[in-house]
This record gives sequence, C-alpha cells and structure tokens, in this order.
Amino acid sequence: MLLSEQDQFLSYNGEVLVFQLPKPEHAEEADDKTMNLCVRRMVFNRDTKLFVQKSSGVFSMGTSHSEIEMICCSCTTDSRTGIILPCILMKKKKRNNVKYFLLLLHSSNQFEPAFYFKLDYELKEDIRLFAGPSLLWRHANKLFYISSNTCVVQSAPVQLSSVVWTGEIVGEGTVVLGIRTACLPETEDPAGFSVSDRAIWGSEFFGYSVQTQKMLTGTCFMPHAYSRVVSSVYVCKCERLKKQLRISLVAITHKNQLIWFQNGVPKGVCELPYEKPYSVKPALTSSSDLLFVVSFASGNSCVVQRRDSLQVASKWQKVKCVLVDDFIGSGSEQLLLLFKDDSNTDVLSTFKITDLGEVNYASGINYKQDVPAAEGLQENGLLTVRALETRLQAGWTSVRELQQHLGLQKKVILESCRALIDLVEERTHILPNSKEVKCRRWARSLLNSAKPFEGLVSLWDDVENPADSLSKEASLASKVPEHFTEELWQRVVGDSLVVGVKLTESFYLSLRDVSLSLVMDQDFSSISPIIKCQSKIIKLNKAFSALAVSSNQIEPPPKKMKLDLHSKNDLKKEFPKRSSRVWLQGAKTVTAVTSLSPLLAFHRVCCVVLLHARKQNHQNDSLQQSKKITVVCGRILLSLEDISNGRYSVKMLRDHSYCTGSMEDILAVLAVSVRFSFQIVSCDCTLTPVSSWLLGEMECTPFKECQDNIFCHKAGNIHGTIFNWALQNPFEGVLTIFCRNLTVLFQCLHSLTRVLPPSCRVKLLRSGSKGVLTEQLALALEKEMLTLKNSLFLKETKAENSLTWGNESGKKINNAPLASLLDTAEGVQQFRKKLQNEREESLRSMNQTMNGALYQKMALKIAEAQLSSDMIVWRLS
Repeated sequence: MLLSEQDQFLSYNGEVLVFQLPKPEHAEEADDKTMNLCVRRMVFNRDTKLFVQKSSGVFSMGTSHSEIEMICCSCTTDSRTGIILPCILMKKKKRNNVKYFLLLLHSSNQFEPAFYFKLDYELKEDIRLFAGPSLLWRHANKLFYISSNTCVVQSAPVQLSSVVWTGEIVGEGTVVLGIRTACLPETEDPAGFSVSDRAIWGSEFFGYSVQTQKMLTGTCFMPHAYSRVVSSVYVCKCERLKKQLRISLVAITHKNQLIWFQNGVPKGVCELPYEKPYSVKPALTSSSDLLFVVSFASGNSCVVQRRDSLQVASKWQKVKCVLVDDFIGSGSEQLLLLFKDDSNTDVLSTFKITDLGEVNYASGINYKQDVPAAEGLQENGLLTVRALETRLQAGWTSVRELQQHLGLQKKVILESCRALIDLVEERTHILPNSKEVKCRRWARSLLNSAKPFEGLVSLWDDVENPADSLSKEASLASKVPEHFTEELWQRVVGDSLVVGVKLTESFYLSLRDVSLSLVMDQDFSSISPIIKCQSKIIKLNKAFSALAVSSNQIEPPPKKMKLDLHSKNDLKKEFPKRSSRVWLQGAKTVTAVTSLSPLLAFHRVCCVVLLHARKQNHQNDSLQQSKKITVVCGRILLSLEDISNGRYSVKMLRDHSYCTGSMEDILAVLAVSVRFSFQIVSCDCTLTPVSSWLLGEMECTPFKECQDNIFCHKAGNIHGTIFNWALQNPFEGVLTIFCRNLTVLFQCLHSLTRVLPPSCRVKLLRSGSKGVLTEQLALALEKEMLTLKNSLFLKETKAENSLTWGNESGKKINNAPLASLLDTAEGVQQFRKKLQNEREESLRSMNQTMNGALYQKMALKIAEAQLSSDMIVWRLS
C-alpha cells in the first residue's frame, strides 16, 4: 500500500502502527459508499534490519457523499480496563455538519467506536487526546471536552488563548495548562504599567482540573513572565509534598529556546538550531540519559541532552515523523526518525533508529555485505561500556562506604579522647544520647569484627568476666552483653497486652529460638506466677512486609515440641485466650502478646520480662552446637488506672494524607492481628480499582514510618485493619490483610469483590510469599541433610569398629593363597570357615545395635527435619 499525506504514525509497545485512509483514484471508486480505514502493525527485524508487517486490520465506514479525514492519533488509557490502547480521531464532513468519532484499536486489530459528536464548526486549535478516552479542544478562546463516560460535549468556565500541556497530576486528575489574559488586581491601575510591564503581565499561566473543575495556580509550573513566549510544555515529574506541588518540566518558546524549570524556577536553557518549534517529548536511552526530542514546523528535528547542562546532541532535516519506543527490544527507548522521500512511497522505507549511543540502524545500508567483525566489534564495545559503568558504580559505592567507615572511626576516637580526659581530670563522663549510642554501637561492632583494627577494643557496654566464672552456667551468662536491650515498651490493644523488647545490633540470636515470657513479680500462693504463652516470630523487612517465620510454645512446661524450621503457622487457627506472639523487626525488636483481662483482676501487677533464646556455635556444620539462655529484659508495671487514662493506648491519627502511628504502635497492632494474603489476577483489566478502593472506600492512609502499608480509618469493625498491596504487574498483585478476626476479613473481601471486575480471580495464599517459602524450604532441606549425615556417621563408625574386631581372627586366613587351600581337605575346611566368618561379619554390619536413648534422639531429629520440609512443600503446593 502506498503512502499519502493522510497517513498517521503511532508507536505502541515497540511496534509502529501505520493508519492509512486511501483516497479513490477513479470516478467509479468515488461513487462507492464505503471507505476503509487500514492499520498495519510494523515491527523491526534485527536480522534484516528492516521493518516488516506483523498484522493488519480494516474498519469500514459509510461515506454517503461526505468527506472522511483522520485528525490525530495517540495512546490513551481505557477507563473500563485501565489498559493503554491506541485511538484515532476521525472527521466526517457533510455540507455544513461535521461529525467526529473516536476509534479504539485492540490487540486483535479490531476497531471499537468509543463515542461520536456533531459540531457546526471544525476542530483546528489545540486538539488533545487523554485518558478515558477523552478529547479536548479550544474554540473561540473557550475550552471544550468530551469523554467516553458521558458522550456529551462540555464547556469549561475558562477563557484561554492557547493550551500548552494536558496530562495527569497527583491528586488533581487530568489538568490543562493554558495561557490566558492576565487578570490584574483591582487595586492596580492599568494605565500605570509601562510598555514592558504590559508585555510581560499581559498574559499568565493557569491550570484547570477537568475532574474537580477547579483552578490551579500557574506559578508552580513556571513564572508568568514566560507566558508570552512558551508554545509547548512537557511535564517530566510531578509530586505533592506538604500540600504543595513540586513540578519539573521543559518548555519550548517562540524565541527558539528550550528551558528547564524546576518548582517554577528556570534551571537551564538551550538555544535550538531551527525556528518555530512546536512539540517536545522525552526519551530515556540505555545509558540512562534523558533526551528531549524537539520537532519544528519546517520538518526538521533535534535532540537536546540533559547532563550537566542542556545542549543539542544531534539534529536532522526533512523529517516526516519522530517516534519514541523500544523498537529493537533492548529494554530501553530509541528514536525512530521517518524521513521524507518522494522517490520511495513504501511504508517505512527511509528511517533511522538511534539512541545517540550504541544503537544505530538506518535504511539503505546492506548489512548482509558488511564485515561480520564490525557488528561483533560494536556488540563488544557495548558490553565493555556496560561493564565499565558497573565497575564505576561499584567503586563509587565502595568509596561512600569507606567514607562512612572513616567517619565512624573518627567519632570513636573523639569519644575515647573525651572519656580519657574526663578520667584523668576525675570528672564524670557524660554518656552520649540515644542516637549517638546507636551509631557508636554500630561502629563498635565494625571495629570488633574488622581485621585492620585488631588492636582496638570496644569502649561501651563491655563487661569483664568475673574471676569465679568457671562453671558452665556462669560461662554461658558471660557471653551475653550487659546492655543487650535498647528499649522495653508496652501497649494495650483491645483486650490484649503487647510487650516489646528492642535488642541491640550486636546481640545476634537465631530467629527460630527467640521468645518472650512474662512472670508476675508478686507472691500469689493460689495461682502460678508464670503466664501461659504461645510464641510466634514474624520478620519485618525494609518494605515492611510481615513474614511469619516460626512458632513454639514456651510456657508452661512441658513444652510443645517445635517441628518446623523457619516455617509459618496456619494463620487461620484460633489463638488461645492467653497467648503470646513474637514479632521481629530486622532481627532486633521482639514483641509478645498476652490477654489483658486476667492481669487486671489484680488491679496492679508487676511482671518480669524474660527472653529465651539459643546461642549458636558455628565451629562446625552441626546444628546441635547451641546453648539455651534465659535473660531478664526488665520489668513492666500495669495498673487499671493507667489503662483507664489511656497511657498505653495505641494512637493512630490521620495527619493529612498520612497515619502518624509510631513504630511501637504499628508493631502492637500487627502483633494482635491475623495475617491473610490473597493473590488477585485479572486477565483483561488492570488492577487500578484496588488502589482506588483502598484510598477511597476504605479510607486508608499510609504510615509515615513505612509507606508500603496503609491503615484503615473507616468507622466500624474494619477500623484498625492494615493492608499491604504489592502490585507485581498491572494485571497481578498480592493483597495482604492484617485484621482482628475472620468477621473483619469477610467484610473486607465482600467490599473488595464489589469493585473488582467479574473476570478477576482471588486466591488465598496459605503461606504468603512464594519466594520466602522457597528460601525456608532450602534451609529445611539443608538441616535434613545435615541430620542424616550426622546419623549415618555415627552408624558407620560403629560398623567399622565391629568389622575391625571381626577381622582380627581372620588375618591368617585372608593372607593365605586360595589355590593352596583348595588342594587338601584341611584347606577346604579352612576356606569353609572363612566364608562362615565373612557371613557372620556381614550380618553384624547389617544388624548394628546402639544405645536406645541415642537411637530415639537420632530418629526424633530425623523426623523433625523431614516433617519441617514436608510442611513447607505442602504450603508451596
């Protein structure tokens, strides 16, 4: 098919869409009452270095003595599914009536009419397509728009002389940035302005939100003084901080300039090589360079590169169209320049693909006749550059780490000097504050573990071993630092008491063996002072995803046997009335939960907080080298008066768009909640309704401490529920719900299913993240392998000892020649005796006996390891 002036080009997912509306060439074709809109999907073939047709589609339209024309095309979001689709605006003119209709193109090359409308005039000025799909235009200094949701032309209550940008802004929806006549204050006298002042303040910028129908100040984009010269704008970044918009953009002017603005202040300017620029769009290349492609009315184009300053990187002439996309499938964007060529009318015959770096393809070059080494040299150069960039980044990271280490070393030396001076002058040394203590504890752990500083000793929290610490218990206790806790806190959540202990960074403990217990510090003869607890460990990573790791019952004895290693409990089980659950934040904070009402029966109670753990010994591969420790973390005082005054209550307040709960409050709420994870998959729609449902109907706000999790402020039973929405791709995500009970869970799911598309599938993940379970399975299999290895080693040792004993009497027989034994009757008798001895030795090696207690212990360890791995495999299935 030949090209014409009516052809439109559009890039979509690395493809080039060519829309063609062929005109009739003969009179009999003109009498035909139908006209076909054709689309061709072209992809770049890296073998032939040419564009080839992938597929095509046709849309038939009735003409009936009317003129049909393509106006513009773009990629916009379909509000029904959230998928970005190509769309094209068509015009059908018949006498004095003009009909416009918008078509959506699906992946099957089927066209879908979105909406149509009629006007008594033609669209000529500032025509923009945006999400919906929706259409916006300017006519007679007024702003009009229509959406597929309403299909009715609406007028905005604004007067404007031009539209320079249309796009999405956080919290405002679709915003139109325009220029209008300046509205002078009533106190100012227009006649008092000079000519230059009139030239500057005669116009101003303004923003108009289509959804909320409210005005935005234009100074957050750029100063009003540029309103007379700016012709087009592209907003690169937009965010809202403390109710203020922070916007970064580039603008092209009638003065042939490209200007970079940041938060309304010009930061850079570049002179353009041609006159009359009319559009600008960005491109992010493989070298992470941000390029701005500027098109000019004369058919020329140039690229402006933004590094230390704005500068023209390249320019071209006689350019028909410039598209930006990943055409070669490298994972980054390239520029596709389509040149004007009157001699060749084929589709995409004269083109150039480049990123101003390693990628450079052009038409008219016979790549098959090129020397193969040239292409290999280019690929090798690309790999070399990437490797050098990676080494440079690694070196820069090492330099920063070294600077931090040197800074910590300097702080340690300065604090040591201060302490030494105070000691000499017999003054009391003032301890640093908590933040400095944390920093210096980190430095101390670095100094103690680094080989270059073997001569240094730590100056804080170290306790010398007492002279009489020769017993086993004293030796074990000496391995625990004196100040192993940084903070002990408590919270009241409903009918539960949450106690938290924040451990120091140097106090490394095994996760599966950490637990807390509470012991009442009063003498009650009628009841046991030990509070019954069930412990459960949950790890919180940097993204604040709560992951259950292990569980074990620690009080009262006899203890329930723990048969899993780094595994999760079924969260659907009911918890005992007086239970304790342990959570871990970065292997530092441990929290325990127990029922509050039994403790309040004493009106005032004091409890001792005990930490139970195992100190691992990594001298060999055996996992049995560990020792139990029990240390006192401190005491908590609980009274009915303090609880009535709300002293230990959790405070989750809404501060504008955030929830102001502290980390202790967040841990307390999570500790008393039950965790459920659901995988949500949609085949034909994006999952944008989930985010809207969380922020809208559920009235959720993110935590300031951890913004990946959001707190529900909606009144009723759902209040206090915590959500975590992890979107893996636009069509799949995992929703984690931390709720008090199953009733709240069902209420949340019932509300969620009303906003999800019918085609969505919701699946309960019994054990949360698959990646975490895979890591836990690897650890469990490793433990099972080591357990079997140790057991077989014990058995083989006994067998070897037995065989050695049996062979002592047969040494002479084994050394005798076989032929001499078979010559005489006595030799045959000896040979028969030898065979009998070997049979007995074989039976003894197969039927080894061992101590009953040792066998029971070995079998129990093997069963524990196998049960742990089997449970994790079941959860993964």
